[in-house]
Amino acid sequence: MALDVKRFTARFVEEARDHLHRLEEGLTALQGNPADQETINTIFRSAHTIKGSSRMLKFMAINDTAHKLEDVLGAMRGGSLAYSAELAGLLARGIDAIALQVDHLAEGRELAPADQALGDELLRVASGSAAVAPASPDQAAAVACDQPSPPPEPPSLVAAAGAAGGGAPRLRTPDTVRVSMSKLDELIKLMGEVVSSHARLRQRVADIRDFERAQAGVGHPPSNRLRELGQDLKDDVLAQELLMEELHGKALVMRMLPLAMVFESAPRMVRDLARAVGKEVDCSVSGTEIELDRQLIDRLGDPIVHLLRNAVDHGIEAPADREQAGKPRVGRVQLRARQESGRVVIEIGDDGAGIPLSAIRDKAVRKGLMTTERAAALSESEVVDLIFLPGFSTNSIITDVSGRGVGMDVVKRCVVDELQGTIGVDSRPGVGTTFVLQLPLSLAVMRVLMVGVGGETFGFTAQQVVQLLRLPADQLLAVAERQTVVVRNEFIPVEGLAGLLSLPPPRAAPEDDLLLVVVQVGSEKLALRVDELIDERDMVIKPLPAHLSHLTMVSGMVMTGRNALVSVLHAPVLLAMARAGVSAPAAKAEQRHSRVLVVDDSLNTREIERDVLEAHGYQVTLAEDGRDGLRKALDGAFDAVLTDVEMPHMDGFALVAALRQDERYRDVPIIIITSRQKEEDKRRGIQVGADAYIVKGDFDQGGLVATLRSLIG
Repeated sequence: MALDVKRFTARFVEEARDHLHRLEEGLTALQGNPADQETINTIFRSAHTIKGSSRMLKFMAINDTAHKLEDVLGAMRGGSLAYSAELAGLLARGIDAIALQVDHLAEGRELAPADQALGDELLRVASGSAAVAPASPDQAAAVACDQPSPPPEPPSLVAAAGAAGGGAPRLRTPDTVRVSMSKLDELIKLMGEVVSSHARLRQRVADIRDFERAQAGVGHPPSNRLRELGQDLKDDVLAQELLMEELHGKALVMRMLPLAMVFESAPRMVRDLARAVGKEVDCSVSGTEIELDRQLIDRLGDPIVHLLRNAVDHGIEAPADREQAGKPRVGRVQLRARQESGRVVIEIGDDGAGIPLSAIRDKAVRKGLMTTERAAALSESEVVDLIFLPGFSTNSIITDVSGRGVGMDVVKRCVVDELQGTIGVDSRPGVGTTFVLQLPLSLAVMRVLMVGVGGETFGFTAQQVVQLLRLPADQLLAVAERQTVVVRNEFIPVEGLAGLLSLPPPRAAPEDDLLLVVVQVGSEKLALRVDELIDERDMVIKPLPAHLSHLTMVSGMVMTGRNALVSVLHAPVLLAMARAGVSAPAAKAEQRHSRVLVVDDSLNTREIERDVLEAHGYQVTLAEDGRDGLRKALDGAFDAVLTDVEMPHMDGFALVAALRQDERYRDVPIIIITSRQKEEDKRRGIQVGADAYIVKGDFDQGGLVATLRSLIG
């Protein structure tokens, strides 16, 4: 789908004028302090932003001048070009030229070609091939950069008519205003409160109807006046609801941003990642004009980065392997977005080798997740679902690109748990893999199904509910010691919601029909027995307060018309509880006391790594070189080993190889942490048996702990 430039022109004009104002302020500031590096950095970033935005929207006349302006400022930032009055005059001419083009855009006029003479002069000055020519009298009068002057008016108010050579400058009233995101968030929250309070009015209408029925039941039918008042109230509530929904919708639109905010850097990032792992990959992007709530845009970056990393590192084959398989040498990654039925669908696909199902089965067995027989019995979709387990990776070694065993877990947690979306996988051997993310347009208001169980009311977000069933109790089947129900030729486990929540059992007698709410996360489904269906409507989901954030079973709260708070249950947690019976805190406690050996000849590095690991509950032993590390490893028993490479007496590669010769350390996780970042060093790490390879320049304590946890399992 082609980008609709008109939709973003006003936004570009507003942003460009803001950056032009910063450029002019910066030039004024440099008059008093020509060597102020921070000011130079600031105006460089403004020129860079104008260049990037104009290029994305194909405003090439603006892009050409902004690019050359950026080159000059880059030379100033690098120290090869010094500030002077003549240089300031040239820069001001460039700013004026861009401002004039921006004014043309704001007025709906066609852009004129860029000033070639100005562009050539900027280019010569940036390259150092020519000195700055003195400004002509007309230019000097227009710029007057060598004379102290008050800060210029914002470009949004002053038209550059004089620079165009016709007419006098005039004041212009801007047709847009800039509002901080915090103020928009406050507006959305306030609108949410209005939506919640409106539920109370709907409840008043229901109360009047209940009163009328009660009066009629005891032989006192309500008066005509009471019926009229009740009907009038109902009509007023419905009319107000329509206005409120329109107002709330328009408020949400103000916080919507295009996916270009997340997508635009993808091709460059993919090329860089491919180059880092010795591959050739092209990335195509479409659907950048699709808009999402700023809340989702802010959180969507990490999942997309993880999926792109995996596509390059896991999915796309090496050039030689692709040619041998009859494929083009250059792999393809596609990032696409489209809008479907009030939801946004994002697809990240590659034309690589597909997900290696046999390798996933083998890894699941090696990690002790299941027996060989159970792994062999899994369907293809069940095998693919294993990649979303914490710490699961099929890479032979964990590196800075991918394979840390936390990437896909992060994707699932963010998309499903935080963004209330779904994620699907379509993989075909030798053809490629596509991940499909389905997301709501906004998290501010969502469809909620409310149910009753054990005398309490609970909610489910509608996108996690796939079916409602009412059926006789004798249709339940016992399969693998679990109750199940067959729906469309599919066995679905059945659990009592009351039992999972430790509430009183359902009121229904054994012979009564069962009411089931079928929830789905990924390809996994669960039928939950409930007592009754109460309501379904759009509601504002309020996040849990900080002191309740540990309640992972609850994703938020909604308020009913009677001011009662209702917990919105988190379907992924319910499925996990039903699958495992209860969570396993004992396993986590054991992990916190795992013993780790840290080997590094730098005392500072050893202490830093010990502080990080001990802060997360690990017991740490230090060794000062490879020989000392080998001795301590053989004298003790460790759950993991972290080692440097460059060390006296015995380097890290030799240490890893020696440890792998010992039966006790054949399967113990070993992580190499080194400043070496060449591919041949990483390959040697694989050869000697390391499980992870972390470059010190990319060291991140959160990533180290997550990697260690994933390996210890």
